[in-house]
Amino acid sequence: MLRNSPPGACLIRLLRLGLLATLLASCGTKSPDLPRPGPTPTPTPRPGTTLPPPQVVTPIPTITRAATPSPPAGTSLTLADFWDGHAHFVLQEQYTGLPMGESDTIALSNGELWSYMHSSSQHPAGTIDQCGNPVPFPGCTVIYRSSDGGYRFQHANPPVCQFTCQQCPCNSENDHIEQQQYPRVHYDAATQTLYLVYEYLGRTMLRTSSDGLNWSRPERVAQTGIWKTWLMPCPAAEHIGQHPFVPYDYECLAGGPPGIYVADGLVYVFVAVGQSPAGMGCYVGRTGQPPGEFQRCASNPLFRGAAEYGPLDLTGRAANPYFDFRTISAAEIIRLGEGDEARYYMLYEGLRGPGPGDNGDTQFGLGLARSLTNQIDGPWETYPGNPILADLPGNVGLGHADLVVYNGQTILYTSLDGVFRSRLLLVGTP
Repeated sequence: MLRNSPPGACLIRLLRLGLLATLLASCGTKSPDLPRPGPTPTPTPRPGTTLPPPQVVTPIPTITRAATPSPPAGTSLTLADFWDGHAHFVLQEQYTGLPMGESDTIALSNGELWSYMHSSSQHPAGTIDQCGNPVPFPGCTVIYRSSDGGYRFQHANPPVCQFTCQQCPCNSENDHIEQQQYPRVHYDAATQTLYLVYEYLGRTMLRTSSDGLNWSRPERVAQTGIWKTWLMPCPAAEHIGQHPFVPYDYECLAGGPPGIYVADGLVYVFVAVGQSPAGMGCYVGRTGQPPGEFQRCASNPLFRGAAEYGPLDLTGRAANPYFDFRTISAAEIIRLGEGDEARYYMLYEGLRGPGPGDNGDTQFGLGLARSLTNQIDGPWETYPGNPILADLPGNVGLGHADLVVYNGQTILYTSLDGVFRSRLLLVGTP
Protein backbone atom coordinates (compact mmCIF):
# COMPACT_ATOMS: atom_id res chain seq x y z
CA MET A 1 0.00 0.00 0.00
CA LEU A 2 2.80 2.46 0.84
CA ARG A 3 5.22 1.22 -1.77
CA ASN A 4 3.62 2.11 -5.12
CA SER A 5 3.69 -1.65 -5.77
CA PRO A 6 0.99 -4.25 -6.51
CA PRO A 7 0.06 -4.19 -3.32
CA GLY A 8 -15.36 -29.97 4.29
CA ALA A 9 -13.49 -28.88 7.53
CA CYS A 10 -10.33 -26.88 7.59
CA LEU A 11 -7.15 -28.83 7.01
CA ILE A 12 -5.00 -27.80 9.96
CA ARG A 13 -1.52 -28.28 8.68
CA LEU A 14 0.59 -26.10 10.97
CA LEU A 15 3.63 -27.74 12.45
CA ARG A 16 3.15 -28.38 16.14
CA LEU A 17 6.43 -29.13 17.82
CA GLY A 18 4.72 -30.41 20.97
CA LEU A 19 3.50 -28.29 23.84
CA LEU A 20 5.79 -25.41 24.60
CA ALA A 21 7.51 -25.88 27.93
CA THR A 22 8.10 -22.18 28.09
CA LEU A 23 6.55 -19.00 26.82
CA LEU A 24 8.08 -16.63 24.34
CA ALA A 25 10.33 -13.65 24.91
CA SER A 26 10.74 -10.74 22.53
CA CYS A 27 13.99 -8.92 21.86
CA GLY A 28 15.29 -7.20 24.96
CA THR A 29 12.66 -8.83 27.20
CA LYS A 30 13.64 -11.46 29.75
CA SER A 31 12.02 -14.86 29.35
CA PRO A 32 9.43 -15.71 31.99
CA ASP A 33 10.74 -17.56 35.03
CA LEU A 34 9.45 -20.98 34.04
CA PRO A 35 11.16 -24.39 33.79
CA ARG A 36 13.58 -24.56 30.90
CA PRO A 37 14.17 -27.69 28.84
CA GLY A 38 17.92 -27.18 28.96
CA PRO A 39 20.68 -24.62 28.50
CA THR A 40 20.55 -22.32 25.52
CA PRO A 41 22.82 -23.81 22.87
CA THR A 42 25.87 -21.94 21.68
CA PRO A 43 25.26 -20.71 18.12
CA THR A 44 27.13 -22.89 15.65
CA PRO A 45 27.45 -22.87 11.88
CA ARG A 46 25.06 -25.07 9.98
CA PRO A 47 26.41 -28.62 9.41
CA GLY A 48 28.99 -29.00 6.69
CA THR A 49 29.98 -25.36 6.57
CA THR A 50 32.45 -23.07 8.27
CA LEU A 51 31.26 -19.75 9.63
CA PRO A 52 33.17 -17.04 7.76
CA PRO A 53 35.00 -14.41 9.78
CA PRO A 54 32.99 -11.23 10.42
CA GLN A 55 33.18 -8.66 7.66
CA VAL A 56 32.74 -4.99 8.42
CA VAL A 57 29.62 -3.55 6.88
CA THR A 58 30.48 -0.35 5.08
CA PRO A 59 29.92 2.49 5.26
CA ILE A 60 29.76 2.56 9.07
CA PRO A 61 28.52 5.85 10.47
CA THR A 62 30.76 7.16 13.21
CA ILE A 63 30.25 9.75 15.89
CA THR A 64 32.88 10.93 18.35
CA ARG A 65 31.82 11.82 21.85
CA ALA A 66 34.91 11.88 24.02
CA ALA A 67 32.91 12.51 27.18
CA THR A 68 31.20 9.11 26.87
CA PRO A 69 33.46 6.28 28.15
CA SER A 70 33.83 3.11 26.11
CA PRO A 71 32.11 0.05 27.62
CA PRO A 72 34.38 -2.30 29.60
CA ALA A 73 35.72 -5.32 27.74
CA GLY A 74 33.44 -8.35 27.91
CA THR A 75 30.20 -6.46 28.45
CA SER A 76 27.19 -6.84 26.18
CA LEU A 77 26.97 -4.21 23.47
CA THR A 78 23.71 -2.41 22.79
CA LEU A 79 22.25 0.23 20.51
CA ALA A 80 23.28 2.76 23.16
CA ASP A 81 26.91 1.85 22.41
CA PHE A 82 26.22 2.18 18.69
CA TRP A 83 24.71 5.62 19.27
CA ASP A 84 27.80 6.73 21.21
CA GLY A 85 30.19 5.51 18.52
CA HIS A 86 31.54 2.54 20.48
CA ALA A 87 29.98 -0.25 18.42
CA HIS A 88 29.09 -1.16 14.84
CA PHE A 89 27.46 -4.04 12.99
CA VAL A 90 29.43 -6.74 11.17
CA LEU A 91 28.11 -9.34 8.76
CA GLN A 92 28.02 -12.86 10.23
CA GLU A 93 25.84 -14.78 7.76
CA GLN A 94 24.79 -13.51 4.37
CA TYR A 95 22.00 -16.03 3.75
CA THR A 96 19.82 -16.98 6.75
CA GLY A 97 16.96 -18.62 4.88
CA LEU A 98 14.66 -15.71 5.76
CA PRO A 99 12.90 -13.91 2.90
CA MET A 100 14.71 -10.78 1.81
CA GLY A 101 12.00 -8.25 2.62
CA GLU A 102 11.15 -8.68 6.28
CA SER A 103 11.10 -10.71 9.50
CA ASP A 104 10.43 -10.21 13.20
CA THR A 105 12.13 -12.73 15.45
CA ILE A 106 11.60 -13.78 19.06
CA ALA A 107 13.76 -16.04 21.23
CA LEU A 108 12.24 -18.96 23.09
CA SER A 109 13.74 -20.00 26.38
CA ASN A 110 14.38 -23.50 24.99
CA GLY A 111 16.93 -22.01 22.59
CA GLU A 112 14.81 -21.85 19.44
CA LEU A 113 14.21 -18.64 17.51
CA TRP A 114 10.93 -18.07 15.68
CA SER A 115 10.61 -15.47 12.96
CA TYR A 116 7.24 -14.12 11.82
CA MET A 117 6.72 -12.72 8.32
CA HIS A 118 4.21 -12.66 5.46
CA SER A 119 4.28 -15.19 2.64
CA SER A 120 2.10 -16.05 -0.36
CA SER A 121 1.67 -18.68 -3.07
CA GLN A 122 4.40 -16.83 -4.98
CA HIS A 123 6.82 -18.32 -2.46
CA PRO A 124 8.83 -21.11 -4.14
CA ALA A 125 7.30 -23.63 -1.70
CA GLY A 126 3.74 -22.37 -2.33
CA THR A 127 2.20 -20.93 0.86
CA ILE A 128 -1.27 -22.25 1.75
CA ASP A 129 -3.91 -21.23 4.28
CA GLN A 130 -5.30 -23.53 6.96
CA CYS A 131 -8.04 -24.60 4.57
CA GLY A 132 -5.38 -25.90 2.18
CA ASN A 133 -5.81 -23.17 -0.47
CA PRO A 134 -3.07 -21.06 -2.08
CA VAL A 135 -2.63 -17.60 -0.58
CA PRO A 136 -2.74 -14.48 -2.80
CA PHE A 137 0.13 -11.99 -2.77
CA PRO A 138 1.31 -10.34 -0.53
CA GLY A 139 0.10 -13.12 1.74
CA CYS A 140 -0.45 -14.27 5.31
CA THR A 141 1.69 -14.49 8.43
CA VAL A 142 3.89 -17.60 8.71
CA ILE A 143 6.68 -18.78 11.03
CA TYR A 144 10.26 -19.66 10.17
CA ARG A 145 12.18 -21.55 12.88
CA SER A 146 15.86 -21.73 13.82
CA SER A 147 17.44 -24.34 16.10
CA ASP A 148 21.08 -23.33 15.52
CA GLY A 149 21.09 -20.01 17.33
CA GLY A 150 19.61 -17.96 14.52
CA TYR A 151 22.07 -18.61 11.70
CA ARG A 152 19.65 -20.51 9.48
CA PHE A 153 15.83 -20.51 9.49
CA GLN A 154 13.43 -23.00 7.90
CA HIS A 155 9.71 -22.97 7.18
CA ALA A 156 7.15 -25.75 7.03
CA ASN A 157 6.89 -27.37 3.61
CA PRO A 158 4.74 -25.80 2.34
CA PRO A 159 4.53 -22.71 4.56
CA VAL A 160 1.12 -22.56 6.26
CA CYS A 161 -0.70 -19.45 7.51
CA GLN A 162 -0.61 -19.02 11.28
CA PHE A 163 -4.12 -17.69 11.77
CA THR A 164 -7.20 -19.94 11.64
CA CYS A 165 -9.91 -18.66 9.31
CA GLN A 166 -13.44 -18.25 10.67
CA GLN A 167 -14.68 -20.67 8.02
CA CYS A 168 -13.47 -22.37 4.84
CA PRO A 169 -12.70 -21.03 2.37
CA CYS A 170 -10.94 -18.10 4.02
CA ASN A 171 -12.02 -14.63 2.95
CA SER A 172 -10.48 -11.20 3.00
CA GLU A 173 -12.99 -9.27 5.11
CA ASN A 174 -12.93 -11.63 8.10
CA ASP A 175 -9.53 -13.27 7.81
CA HIS A 176 -7.35 -10.78 5.89
CA ILE A 177 -5.92 -13.82 4.18
CA GLU A 178 -4.32 -11.95 1.30
CA GLN A 179 -2.60 -9.26 3.42
CA GLN A 180 -1.32 -10.00 6.92
CA GLN A 181 1.70 -7.95 6.04
CA TYR A 182 4.75 -6.71 7.99
CA PRO A 183 3.96 -8.54 11.27
CA ARG A 184 5.65 -7.32 14.45
CA VAL A 185 5.56 -9.25 17.74
CA HIS A 186 6.20 -8.43 21.40
CA TYR A 187 6.00 -10.61 24.50
CA ASP A 188 4.57 -9.05 27.68
CA ALA A 189 5.94 -10.96 30.66
CA ALA A 190 3.48 -9.35 33.08
CA THR A 191 0.45 -10.86 31.34
CA GLN A 192 2.32 -13.76 29.67
CA THR A 193 0.81 -12.64 26.39
CA LEU A 194 2.30 -12.32 22.94
CA TYR A 195 1.05 -9.32 20.95
CA LEU A 196 1.22 -9.22 17.16
CA VAL A 197 0.34 -6.38 14.79
CA TYR A 198 0.27 -6.33 10.99
CA GLU A 199 -0.94 -4.20 8.10
CA TYR A 200 -4.19 -4.97 6.29
CA LEU A 201 -5.19 -2.49 3.58
CA GLY A 202 -3.29 0.27 5.35
CA ARG A 203 -5.03 -0.48 8.67
CA THR A 204 -3.18 -1.83 11.68
CA MET A 205 -4.62 -5.06 13.07
CA LEU A 206 -3.79 -6.59 16.47
CA ARG A 207 -3.96 -10.22 17.67
CA THR A 208 -2.84 -11.90 20.92
CA SER A 209 -1.61 -15.36 21.85
CA SER A 210 -0.37 -17.34 24.85
CA ASP A 211 1.82 -19.73 22.86
CA GLY A 212 2.73 -18.00 19.59
CA LEU A 213 0.73 -20.52 17.57
CA ASN A 214 -2.94 -19.99 18.42
CA TRP A 215 -4.16 -16.42 17.99
CA SER A 216 -7.18 -14.29 18.81
CA ARG A 217 -9.41 -12.80 16.16
CA PRO A 218 -8.03 -9.63 14.56
CA GLU A 219 -9.05 -6.25 15.93
CA ARG A 220 -8.40 -2.93 14.25
CA VAL A 221 -6.30 -0.42 16.17
CA ALA A 222 -8.45 2.71 16.52
CA GLN A 223 -9.08 4.43 13.18
CA THR A 224 -5.82 3.44 11.53
CA GLY A 225 -5.77 3.37 7.75
CA ILE A 226 -5.37 5.52 4.66
CA TRP A 227 -8.27 7.68 3.52
CA LYS A 228 -9.55 10.87 1.93
CA THR A 229 -10.82 13.81 3.91
CA TRP A 230 -14.36 13.56 2.52
CA LEU A 231 -14.61 10.35 4.57
CA MET A 232 -13.03 11.72 7.74
CA PRO A 233 -10.80 14.71 8.54
CA CYS A 234 -7.35 14.10 9.97
CA PRO A 235 -4.86 16.02 12.12
CA ALA A 236 -2.15 17.96 10.32
CA ALA A 237 0.48 15.34 11.24
CA GLU A 238 -1.47 12.71 9.27
CA HIS A 239 -1.82 14.74 6.06
CA ILE A 240 -0.28 13.38 2.88
CA GLY A 241 1.62 16.05 0.99
CA GLN A 242 2.90 16.36 -2.54
CA HIS A 243 5.80 14.21 -3.75
CA PRO A 244 7.68 15.14 -6.94
CA PHE A 245 7.44 11.61 -8.39
CA VAL A 246 4.29 10.12 -6.82
CA PRO A 247 0.79 10.81 -8.20
CA TYR A 248 -1.38 12.45 -5.55
CA ASP A 249 -4.38 10.42 -4.38
CA TYR A 250 -5.10 9.66 -0.71
CA GLU A 251 -4.99 12.58 1.71
CA CYS A 252 -4.52 11.04 5.19
CA LEU A 253 -2.39 8.23 6.61
CA ALA A 254 -2.15 6.64 10.07
CA GLY A 255 -1.09 3.05 9.45
CA GLY A 256 1.11 1.00 7.17
CA PRO A 257 3.92 -1.28 8.41
CA PRO A 258 3.46 -1.16 12.21
CA GLY A 259 5.48 -1.72 15.38
CA ILE A 260 4.49 -2.69 18.94
CA TYR A 261 5.83 -2.48 22.49
CA VAL A 262 4.17 -3.32 25.83
CA ALA A 263 5.38 -1.68 29.05
CA ASP A 264 3.90 -0.95 32.47
CA GLY A 265 0.45 -2.20 31.54
CA LEU A 266 0.27 -0.13 28.37
CA VAL A 267 0.27 -1.30 24.76
CA TYR A 268 1.98 1.06 22.30
CA VAL A 269 1.33 0.56 18.60
CA PHE A 270 3.57 2.51 16.23
CA VAL A 271 2.34 3.59 12.80
CA ALA A 272 3.37 5.80 9.93
CA VAL A 273 1.62 9.15 10.11
CA GLY A 274 1.44 11.39 7.09
CA GLN A 275 3.59 11.31 4.01
CA SER A 276 5.80 13.83 2.26
CA PRO A 277 6.76 14.83 4.93
CA ALA A 278 6.44 11.77 7.17
CA GLY A 279 6.27 11.13 10.89
CA MET A 280 6.38 8.26 13.38
CA GLY A 281 3.11 8.14 15.25
CA CYS A 282 1.73 5.92 17.99
CA TYR A 283 -1.48 4.77 19.64
CA VAL A 284 -1.70 3.62 23.24
CA GLY A 285 -4.15 1.57 25.30
CA ARG A 286 -4.19 -0.56 28.43
CA THR A 287 -3.42 -4.27 28.28
CA GLY A 288 -6.76 -6.02 27.84
CA GLN A 289 -8.44 -2.92 26.39
CA PRO A 290 -10.05 -3.37 22.96
CA PRO A 291 -7.64 -1.97 20.33
CA GLY A 292 -10.50 -0.01 18.81
CA GLU A 293 -10.48 2.13 21.96
CA PHE A 294 -6.77 3.00 21.76
CA GLN A 295 -5.96 6.72 21.63
CA ARG A 296 -3.28 8.70 19.83
CA CYS A 297 -0.20 9.22 21.97
CA ALA A 298 0.04 12.64 23.59
CA SER A 299 3.34 13.30 21.80
CA ASN A 300 2.05 12.14 18.42
CA PRO A 301 4.10 12.19 16.24
CA LEU A 302 7.10 11.10 18.24
CA PHE A 303 9.44 12.50 15.60
CA ARG A 304 9.40 13.56 11.97
CA GLY A 305 11.52 12.84 8.93
CA ALA A 306 13.04 15.15 6.35
CA ALA A 307 10.94 18.19 5.53
CA GLU A 308 11.62 17.97 1.77
CA TYR A 309 12.59 15.55 -0.98
CA GLY A 310 15.77 17.47 -1.69
CA PRO A 311 17.44 18.11 -5.06
CA LEU A 312 15.60 15.95 -7.57
CA ASP A 313 18.61 14.21 -9.11
CA LEU A 314 20.55 13.71 -5.86
CA THR A 315 21.72 10.16 -5.04
CA GLY A 316 24.22 8.40 -2.80
CA ARG A 317 25.52 9.80 0.46
CA ALA A 318 24.55 13.34 -0.51
CA ALA A 319 20.88 12.23 -0.55
CA ASN A 320 20.99 10.69 2.94
CA PRO A 321 19.56 13.75 4.75
CA TYR A 322 16.31 13.21 2.81
CA PHE A 323 16.04 9.42 3.30
CA ASP A 324 12.82 9.54 5.39
CA PHE A 325 10.82 12.21 3.54
CA ARG A 326 8.02 10.12 2.03
CA THR A 327 7.29 7.59 4.81
CA ILE A 328 8.53 6.53 8.26
CA SER A 329 7.34 3.10 9.41
CA ALA A 330 8.22 -0.46 10.53
CA ALA A 331 9.25 0.47 14.09
CA GLU A 332 11.39 -2.01 16.05
CA ILE A 333 11.65 -1.00 19.73
CA ILE A 334 14.01 -1.98 22.54
CA ARG A 335 14.32 -0.60 26.08
CA LEU A 336 17.80 -0.05 27.51
CA GLY A 337 18.74 1.04 31.02
CA GLU A 338 16.77 1.21 34.25
CA GLY A 339 14.78 3.76 36.19
CA ASP A 340 15.12 7.39 35.20
CA GLU A 341 18.10 6.49 32.99
CA ALA A 342 16.09 4.09 30.82
CA ARG A 343 15.67 4.99 27.16
CA TYR A 344 13.76 3.47 24.27
CA TYR A 345 15.62 2.89 21.02
CA MET A 346 13.87 2.46 17.70
CA LEU A 347 14.99 1.16 14.34
CA TYR A 348 12.69 2.24 11.52
CA GLU A 349 12.37 2.32 7.77
CA GLY A 350 12.85 5.66 6.10
CA LEU A 351 11.57 5.95 2.55
CA ARG A 352 12.45 8.84 0.28
CA GLY A 353 10.26 7.42 -2.49
CA PRO A 354 10.91 7.00 -6.20
CA GLY A 355 13.45 8.96 -8.17
CA PRO A 356 13.04 10.51 -11.61
CA GLY A 357 11.53 7.98 -14.03
CA ASP A 358 11.16 5.19 -11.44
CA ASN A 359 7.98 3.09 -11.52
CA GLY A 360 7.84 2.71 -7.75
CA ASP A 361 9.64 3.43 -4.51
CA THR A 362 13.38 2.90 -4.91
CA GLN A 363 15.11 4.77 -2.08
CA PHE A 364 15.15 3.03 1.30
CA GLY A 365 17.18 3.54 4.46
CA LEU A 366 17.41 2.23 8.01
CA GLY A 367 16.98 4.90 10.67
CA LEU A 368 17.68 4.99 14.40
CA ALA A 369 15.93 7.12 17.02
CA ARG A 370 15.67 7.19 20.82
CA SER A 371 13.49 8.70 23.50
CA LEU A 372 14.86 11.67 25.41
CA THR A 373 13.28 10.44 28.66
CA ASN A 374 12.29 7.09 30.14
CA GLN A 375 8.84 7.45 28.57
CA ILE A 376 7.79 6.24 25.13
CA ASP A 377 5.10 8.90 24.91
CA GLY A 378 7.41 11.89 25.08
CA PRO A 379 10.10 13.68 23.08
CA TRP A 380 12.42 11.68 20.79
CA GLU A 381 15.57 12.44 18.84
CA THR A 382 16.96 10.89 15.67
CA TYR A 383 20.49 9.58 15.27
CA PRO A 384 22.78 12.20 13.68
CA GLY A 385 24.39 9.57 11.42
CA ASN A 386 21.13 8.38 9.81
CA PRO A 387 20.61 6.35 7.74
CA ILE A 388 22.75 3.58 9.20
CA LEU A 389 24.37 0.63 7.38
CA ALA A 390 23.99 1.92 3.81
CA ASP A 391 23.63 5.11 1.80
CA LEU A 392 20.68 5.83 -0.47
CA PRO A 393 19.19 4.35 -2.55
CA GLY A 394 19.40 1.29 -0.24
CA ASN A 395 17.09 -1.61 -1.04
CA VAL A 396 13.52 -2.72 -0.39
CA GLY A 397 14.49 -5.05 2.47
CA LEU A 398 16.93 -2.80 4.33
CA GLY A 399 14.50 -0.77 6.42
CA HIS A 400 12.45 -3.61 7.92
CA ALA A 401 15.03 -4.36 10.59
CA ASP A 402 14.66 -7.26 13.01
CA LEU A 403 16.58 -6.85 16.29
CA VAL A 404 17.09 -9.71 18.76
CA VAL A 405 19.09 -9.81 22.00
CA TYR A 406 20.20 -13.43 22.30
CA ASN A 407 22.84 -14.90 24.65
CA GLY A 408 23.85 -11.35 25.52
CA GLN A 409 24.50 -10.43 21.89
CA THR A 410 22.66 -7.82 19.84
CA ILE A 411 21.75 -9.44 16.52
CA LEU A 412 20.20 -7.67 13.53
CA TYR A 413 18.44 -9.33 10.60
CA THR A 414 18.11 -7.16 7.50
CA SER A 415 18.98 -7.10 3.82
CA LEU A 416 22.21 -5.41 2.84
CA ASP A 417 22.10 -6.19 -0.88
CA GLY A 418 18.40 -6.52 -1.79
CA VAL A 419 18.93 -10.24 -2.50
CA PHE A 420 19.50 -12.00 0.84
CA ARG A 421 18.28 -11.40 4.38
CA SER A 422 21.42 -11.47 6.47
CA ARG A 423 22.48 -11.78 10.10
CA LEU A 424 24.57 -8.97 11.56
CA LEU A 425 26.24 -8.79 14.97
CA LEU A 426 26.95 -5.68 17.05
CA VAL A 427 30.64 -5.56 17.97
CA GLY A 428 32.89 -2.99 19.62
CA THR A 429 34.58 -0.23 17.68
CA PRO A 430 38.24 0.25 18.62
